[in-house]
Amino acid sequence: MQPHPGAHLRAQRLMGWVAEADGGSRGNPGPAAYGSALLKDGALVADRGETIGVATNNVAEYRGLIGALELAREHAGGEPLEVRMDSKLVIEQMAGRWKIKHPDMKPLAIRAQAIVRDLGPVTWTWVPRAQNARADALANAALDAQKAGRSGLVSSFDSTQPVQLADEPPEPPALFTEPRDEAKDKKPALGWRGSMHGDPTTVILLRHGVTAHTQRKLFSGTGGEDPPLVDEGVEQARHAAAWIAERGGADAIVSSPLQRTRQTAAQVAERLGLPVEIEEGFAEAGFGEWDGFSFGDIMKRWPKELDSWLSSTAVPPPGGESFDAVATRVEAARDRLLQRHAGRTVVVASHVTPIKLMVRLALGSDMGVIHRMELAPASITTITWWPDGTPSLRNFSATP
Repeated sequence: MQPHPGAHLRAQRLMGWVAEADGGSRGNPGPAAYGSALLKDGALVADRGETIGVATNNVAEYRGLIGALELAREHAGGEPLEVRMDSKLVIEQMAGRWKIKHPDMKPLAIRAQAIVRDLGPVTWTWVPRAQNARADALANAALDAQKAGRSGLVSSFDSTQPVQLADEPPEPPALFTEPRDEAKDKKPALGWRGSMHGDPTTVILLRHGVTAHTQRKLFSGTGGEDPPLVDEGVEQARHAAAWIAERGGADAIVSSPLQRTRQTAAQVAERLGLPVEIEEGFAEAGFGEWDGFSFGDIMKRWPKELDSWLSSTAVPPPGGESFDAVATRVEAARDRLLQRHAGRTVVVASHVTPIKLMVRLALGSDMGVIHRMELAPASITTITWWPDGTPSLRNFSATP
């Protein structure tokens, strides 16, 4: 059997001192733990996993880094060290390429930087999650041990609390797999990660069907006229409901409070036999004085205000809501959704702006990305969130 083409590269990179770190929470925030490991020439020298109470994924990842650096300070001294993590955020911030803005991250970053000053040269390397399985296993073992009533501190060197670790990180997934019958699969978004990572929450974002405002290309937000679906929009919603049902259905339906999304959600509810929950956070942005006007009309009546609005997502329309403000409430709604429907498939009937912002959250992009997306009426965008907080964009603006 021929070795995997990446095996030589991995072995090469594991030469010398290598620190691996990861962390995660079951809930984000929720019960959290980290895993840290130190290797010399590919051989495990020391490791530990430890619970840290209730925390976010990012806090847990930084705690994993601190744990790994502490192991390196104890064993590696001043020799060169490579730090490997699958957290792009932590790696880029520690390398000095990204700013540290969140107040919860700053003291942890300062603590990590203080340990780095006691070490030799440090290289910061981002790796795919599949190549960070050792640290991930330690974090999960710590959480599992605590849940079972044992100590939340584990190590593969502790015979009283053994940790099952692979000798090497698993091979990356194949680029192409056999097609699956998603209609028969209740969790079609598992992908290559598999059930070992827990049950994902799959969010099927459904934009409402067309209204009279949609057809005339008028701004239509929260606080405006709140138009209903036209006949074409109702038919679009029926097609979308059939598309969702044919691909395994859903466990719950959530809707923005606006009339057009409630009517769209009602078509899905009728097809799946489920009630509709209302979530205010997924409502469209408030466009204030611009509601009911076309883009051309706004250019003529509010040219300066429009320039300001297009230049910054922090600027609201006159009497309206900025995209930054919408982003804050959409993220809070996303968190409530993931907590309330953890491990389930949920249809969310919403609007252009909230759906774009959900995609932005999944991609970890800056706010400017929302100006580079286009969503068709009654289109479907699917995002999976795993229990460790990892998102996966499965499809974007698919039209049934």
